Amino acid sequence: MYVRQTTRRYKDKTYTNYLLVESIHTPKGPRQKVICSLGDLSPRPAEEWLRLARKVEDALVGQTQLFSQPDPEVEQIVRQVRQRQARAADQHPPPAPPPPADGDLIAVHAHRIAMSQVRSAGPVHVGFQFWKRLELDAILHRHGFSPRAIRLTCAMTLNRLIHPDSEHAMPRWIRSTALADILGVDLTALADDPLYRNLDRLHPQRAAIESDLVERERRLFQLDPTIYLYDLTSTYFEGQASRNPKAKRGYSRDHRPDCKQVVVGLVIGREGFPLAHEIFAGNTQDRKTLGRILDLLKDRVGMAEGSTVVVDRGMAYPENLQEIRDRKLHYVVAGRQPERDSWLDDFEDEAGFEVMTRQPSPRNPFQKKSSVRVKAVTHGEEKVVLCTSSGRTEKDRAIREKQEGRLLADLQRLQGRIAGGRLKRELKIGEAIGRLKERYPRVARYHTITYDAAGGTLSTEPDADKKKKAEQLDGGYLLRTDRTELTAAEAWLMYMTLTRAESAFRAIKTPLAERPIFHHLEHRVETHIFLCVLAYHLMVAIETTLLNQGVHTSWATVREQVASHSVATMVLPTDGGKVLSIRKGTTPEPEQLELYRLLNIPAEIMQPIKTWS
Repeated sequence: MYVRQTTRRYKDKTYTNYLLVESIHTPKGPRQKVICSLGDLSPRPAEEWLRLARKVEDALVGQTQLFSQPDPEVEQIVRQVRQRQARAADQHPPPAPPPPADGDLIAVHAHRIAMSQVRSAGPVHVGFQFWKRLELDAILHRHGFSPRAIRLTCAMTLNRLIHPDSEHAMPRWIRSTALADILGVDLTALADDPLYRNLDRLHPQRAAIESDLVERERRLFQLDPTIYLYDLTSTYFEGQASRNPKAKRGYSRDHRPDCKQVVVGLVIGREGFPLAHEIFAGNTQDRKTLGRILDLLKDRVGMAEGSTVVVDRGMAYPENLQEIRDRKLHYVVAGRQPERDSWLDDFEDEAGFEVMTRQPSPRNPFQKKSSVRVKAVTHGEEKVVLCTSSGRTEKDRAIREKQEGRLLADLQRLQGRIAGGRLKRELKIGEAIGRLKERYPRVARYHTITYDAAGGTLSTEPDADKKKKAEQLDGGYLLRTDRTELTAAEAWLMYMTLTRAESAFRAIKTPLAERPIFHHLEHRVETHIFLCVLAYHLMVAIETTLLNQGVHTSWATVREQVASHSVATMVLPTDGGKVLSIRKGTTPEPEQLELYRLLNIPAEIMQPIKTWS
C-alpha cells in the first residue's frame, strides 16, 4: 500500500486529497485499487507517507510492531477502511461460488486445508465387492428382505469377516469404517436393537439363502458338484445357556468340557466352498448326524446319485456306510483304529506300497512335508487303502510313550496309596485300576495289571506281543471306499481333501470368532453361526479368486495390505469466503492397486461428494 496525493480545482480554488491505494494484479496487468480516502492530511515528507501506509497495512492484517506505541492516526485510518469495507459488503455481497465442474480451478487458503472424518475403507471395500459378486443383495431380496434389512445383513456379515464384534459393539465398529459411504446410507444413529431384530429376521430364511448362494457359487467358480466333504466340530458357550435346549455338555473339540456346547456339522465341496451346515445338540454323537446331513444335501443343493461322500472315522460304522449305499451314493471313509490290527501282515509286507510325496504349501515353500506310503487291497465289495505316514509315525509313537509314562506314574501313586493304608478294600482297588485303564486305553491294552491281596502289592507287566504290534502300527491308518475303480493314490488324495473342512472350522472359529457364543436363545445362536458361515463364503471367494491367478495369499494378508486405504473429507477454505468439502477415497498404494487388479474390483471406493458451506 501507499498514499497518493490528488488535487482538484473548483471555482478557482485547489483542493488536495490523499488516497490509500493498493497495487493489485489483474489479467490486464497491474492496477491500483483505492482502499479509502484519507482526506486533507497535514503536509509531511514523502518518506513519512510511505511509513504511514505500511503501518496501516500491518494493522489491517493484524500485525503489530514490538516496542511501539499505538498511533491514533493509524487507528483512525484503519477504522475508516473497515467501515468502508463493511458498507461495500452490505451493498454488494459476494455471490456464492457455484459448485465447480471437474477441471475447474478455485483459489484456496493452503494453510487452512484440513482432513476430517478419516475412516478405514480397504477391507470393507473388498468384502462389499465380493458381497455384490455373489449377488447376496438379490438373494436376500428374493426371500423378502427390505433394503434396510439387506444393508444390516451386509454390515453384520462384513463385521464377522473383518473385525468380529458382538451385536452390542458392532455399531461402534461400523461408524469407525467407511461402510456408510460405501452403502450410501447414514449409520451414525445405528443402535444394537435393529441388529438383534435382524438376527431374528434371518433365522427362518437361513437354509433358503444358503441354497441360493451355493447355486450362485457353482456357476461363478465352476465348482465340482460330485464330491462332498463332511466333518463336525463343537463350539462352546459362555454362561449356562439354560434357555437353549441344544446347549449340552459333550465331547469338546475346544478342550472345554466344563462348558455347554453345540455341535456344528459342515459340508464343503472339493474346492473348499461351504455347501450346507446344521446345528446339533452338544451331546450328539458324530454317527447320529449323517442321515440328517444327507437329507439336507438332497433338499438344499440337489446332491445327485453317484456322488461321493468323504467322512472321518467317527462315522465309519456299518449302519452309516449302509445308509450311504442305500441312497445310491459312494463313500471314502477313514477306518477306526481297532480295524488296523487285522491288517498287520499287509502293513509289514513292503510289496505294493506307493510313495506319495506331499508338496509344501505355496505360501511356505520351505515347509517340510512327511511322505506317505499307500497300498490298495480289495476286500469283498470294498477297496481298503493302507496308509503309513512318516510324520504320523513319530506323532503316534510320542503319544503312546507319553501315555505309557503317565500310566506307570499313576500306577506308582496307586501303589503308594495301597502301601500307606489309604486304600485297603480290594473292590475299591479294582475300581481304581479300571479307571486308569479307561483313562489310558491306547497303552493299557498291552499292560497286564495285577493286584496281590495277600501281599498288598500292585504289579504291572507289558505284553511284549501286543506292544510290538502297537509299535508296528504307529503311523498307520486305513481308508475304506466302495469305489473299487479308484487307485490307492486317488482314494488317498480324495480323503486328504477333508482337511479343507478342518481348515474351514479353524477359520470360522478363530478369525471369524464363532466361539465362544454369548447368545443364549437357540434361534440367535443358530443365526450367529450362520453369519459366520456367510462370512466364510466371502473369505473363500476372495482367496479362490487369487488362487486361480496363481497368488497364494490368505484373507488375513489381504486385509492387512488394504487396511491403510481410507475415505476422508478434505476441507478447502476458498478465497471467496466459502468452504468446499470433498469426501472421497485416498489414493491407493501400488501394492493395493495390484491387489485390486487381481481381485478384479475397482480401485475407487466411492464417487467424490462435493458440498459448499
